[in-house]
Amino acid sequence: MGHGLTRGRLAADAGVNLETVRYYERVGLMPEPDRTSGGHRDYRPEHRQRLVFIRRARELGFSLDDIRALIALSEPGRRTCAEVEPIAAAHLFAVRAKIEDLRRLEMVLDDAVGRCAGGTAPSCPVIEVLGGR
Repeated sequence: MGHGLTRGRLAADAGVNLETVRYYERVGLMPEPDRTSGGHRDYRPEHRQRLVFIRRARELGFSLDDIRALIALSEPGRRTCAEVEPIAAAHLFAVRAKIEDLRRLEMVLDDAVGRCAGGTAPSCPVIEVLGGR
């Protein structure tokens, strides 16, 4: 014991906030670390790998439930593309829908900003768009 990482070092190494580690432990995404003889958490390289996996999945927009399922499927002997594919496909569908929403938003904002053009008119097209007019 005592050869691993502290929670703070783990967080820094994985590129996340200390509170993020605590949260992922609370919701069961991070396994419980061993303890040193002094009672301190003793994180191993596997904890760092798990935390980086979670961070990347969150950056890509996967939900916590999807991440939980992907973690289970990433365990040795469990991973098959047939099991992972439906999770990734559903997420791809959601990402494509968001892209379409963002394209529509871009057009609306482009039009509103173009009509505004820094003018001194009492009504502002951007404010009007935000107000639903």
